Amino acid sequence: MNILIFGPNGSGKGTQGALVKNKYNVAHIESGAIFREHIGGGTELGKKAKEFIDRGDLVPDDITIPMVLETLKTRGANGWLLDGFPRNMVQAQKLWDALQSANIKLDYVIEILLPREVAKNRIMGRRLCENDNNHPNNIFIDAIKPNGDKCRVCGGALSARSDDQDEGAINKRHDIYYDDKTGTLAAAYFYKDLAGKGKTTYVELNGEGSIDSIRDTLLAKLA
Repeated sequence: MNILIFGPNGSGKGTQGALVKNKYNVAHIESGAIFREHIGGGTELGKKAKEFIDRGDLVPDDITIPMVLETLKTRGANGWLLDGFPRNMVQAQKLWDALQSANIKLDYVIEILLPREVAKNRIMGRRLCENDNNHPNNIFIDAIKPNGDKCRVCGGALSARSDDQDEGAINKRHDIYYDDKTGTLAAAYFYKDLAGKGKTTYVELNGEGSIDSIRDTLLAKLA
């Protein structure tokens, strides 16, 4: 099973992705990890990407797409959930073309729907567990409030990412995600259009529901 997942920062995308990974034994592949693996492993693509990163430039799509594809073929040989890519309409189109050329099927595209203001509040309230960042803890959500400064799941120490407390940084990330003309939502809608043509299956989830209700809806749609 091969899946793309979309959702704004604060939507619980990482939590739901981890549930899918465990349920279907697929590789949860995050875009940032792809760069780290290729650069750390000294691959030719990684070396090319590092040159751009060291200059403070964005890595071109003609390097990024082959890196993503290579990781999907290796780590995702038994199925994958791709998280954090594509981020814009152009990348969505190029990734689709690359998957078609490699004869790799895209089974599902998941979009977690969440209003922008709700997403921002969730980001500012979330806390990260030292043992597992996917343990849900948020001081502004009653259902997953931590136990003081300890993780509600395992008791590990909690911390807040500095950029989670920076409204300017949050708005910048959300400006990219909620752009439905050329940004990340435009990328999601590109696949939604393909689903309307029978080329994949598009699943929409209400991100304002509880973690359990979102999970149950998602697993039912993937069954």
